[in-house]
Amino acid sequence: MAKMRGCIVTVALLLLLLLCLHQTHVECKERLIRQLSSQPSSATKPQEFKIGFKRVILSIVLGILTGLIGAILFALLIKIAVQYINQTPFLKGPVIFSPKISSKTLQSALANENQLLGSSSNGKYYKTVLDNGLTVAVKVLEPFDSGSPEMQSKSVKRRIQQELEVLASLRHRHLRSLRAYVRESDRFSLVYDYMPMGSLEDAMNGVRENHLELRWDVRLRIAVGVIKGLQYLHFTCVPQILHYNLKPTNVMLDAEFEPRLADCGLAKLMPNIDRATSGYCAPDCLQNCRYTDKSDIFSFGMILGVLLTGRYPTDSFFREAVSGGSLGQWLRHLQQAGEAHEALDKSILGEEVEEDEMLMAVRIAVVCLSDSPDDRPSSDELVTMLTQLHSF
Repeated sequence: MAKMRGCIVTVALLLLLLLCLHQTHVECKERLIRQLSSQPSSATKPQEFKIGFKRVILSIVLGILTGLIGAILFALLIKIAVQYINQTPFLKGPVIFSPKISSKTLQSALANENQLLGSSSNGKYYKTVLDNGLTVAVKVLEPFDSGSPEMQSKSVKRRIQQELEVLASLRHRHLRSLRAYVRESDRFSLVYDYMPMGSLEDAMNGVRENHLELRWDVRLRIAVGVIKGLQYLHFTCVPQILHYNLKPTNVMLDAEFEPRLADCGLAKLMPNIDRATSGYCAPDCLQNCRYTDKSDIFSFGMILGVLLTGRYPTDSFFREAVSGGSLGQWLRHLQQAGEAHEALDKSILGEEVEEDEMLMAVRIAVVCLSDSPDDRPSSDELVTMLTQLHSF
């Protein structure tokens, strides 16, 4: 909207300049005609001829400038018209992307009290069953009036809507697809496929509490799925899409423990997300407030570290001096000392071949967690590294 206002001001200024040039051109032409008609041709002097010739040249130049500015003015008017036509309509109510969901059944389900699955800094997740029996997960984003004044503006709401349209177009086996969204007066509700196993964090909590066994081959399959999802976002999508908030709570697992990345790109629209306390955000991103694909790689390194060690980067252990202060520093120290075996989750130790794969995976995690973004591999390179550890 601000760009459109700027174009309108530019058009107005060009129109004013065009009128001034046109008036000057007309006045010069009239003076030349009066001068030539008031003097007999036999009395024309060389000096007067030169003056008349200069005025002819000036008249031609002014005519050219008038035409040029007129063409620019016409082009700007066309640009404004195209921008207005292509502007995303400000929609309210359900926007559906799946044939399995109807607007009526979705609105009816959202009106009922639903089971709370979890919450984060930018919203809450609910389990909802539609009238046709389909179970979906609904993320209700925080109300606009609870955020900054910028979040409450129509331009920001329209930008969120545009981003949601892009996210709904993403199709990959390791991405959680957006099936619908509902634009209300003060918030958005996002509809996704329901994932029965919950998030990777839920699974790892189950492992820590001895309620779930997650073997190394399953953990490696999860890591490969996550990096393949990032590879799709970084290298297949045009323009490139960054995740912005990759962590175990945003890695959802289906019934076969196949991972799907959730909330891709959504975090950049939610300024109230505190990445500093999550433990998964790259230090260069926090210091420079600049997020790149290598920042996603750092977050992936943290997830791989969690899968290998069973420890979260926010564990109290990493506040002790012996750990080096972070999961990344601890893994780097153990690897350099030749003691990477000590970092591995004891519940997945077993066959020697698998242990060799785990130690190689520790090396990969350490590279991903490098302080310098330039030292981190790309998601494309990581797919090759991880798939070479095991046959998929």
